[in-house]
Amino acid sequence: MTDVAANILRLKNELPSDIKIVAVSKTKTADEILKAYNTGHRIFGENRVQELVEKREELPGDIQWHFVGHLQSNKAKYIVPFISMIESVDTFKLLRIINKEASRYNRIIDCLLQFHIAKEETKFGFNMKEVVKSEEFRHLDNVRLCGVMGMATFTDDHVQVRKEFKYLYECFNELKTGWFYDQPSFREISMGMSGDYRVAIEEGSTMIRIGSIIFGTRE
Repeated sequence: MTDVAANILRLKNELPSDIKIVAVSKTKTADEILKAYNTGHRIFGENRVQELVEKREELPGDIQWHFVGHLQSNKAKYIVPFISMIESVDTFKLLRIINKEASRYNRIIDCLLQFHIAKEETKFGFNMKEVVKSEEFRHLDNVRLCGVMGMATFTDDHVQVRKEFKYLYECFNELKTGWFYDQPSFREISMGMSGDYRVAIEEGSTMIRIGSIIFGTRE
């Protein structure tokens, strides 16, 4: 049986104190999430809207929920009332919809721009050319852009993974020194999961998304 509490405490002891851990709890039960919660952990990540909405109703109200999966634009309205951060904003259309829905609740939603950094075509995300030439960022009163997110290629080739993380770090720096030079909230680089978080941290990650190391492998 997986000792969730011991796993998350061990991970926190291993990491620099400034690294944020998003405990990815997709497919896990409310009881399993509570085991992590009861250690004092508060940031949890989900990738399916319906599952997230159901868990949010079952679990303590001070959990900071992050949405980390591909978000269909027609489902944004279901999580906007309570979500702490949407890490996987991968189109300007989605950004506009989140902004519109957030305005209805008088909320400002923290978001990360997801970049396509992997070899796999199945992964989603922006490329730098479309981002740097856009004026979209100037017209979003209900979205706060807090940084970037990316998923590396699923491979054992750590040279390839490191190269992709380096690229995401470069994307962040270009945006930080350009568009967001005067915005202290633009400071997060969400990269690294259970299999590659050490490499991600070496390459500048500020936020890692960890599932199996905490909760055990998914059934």
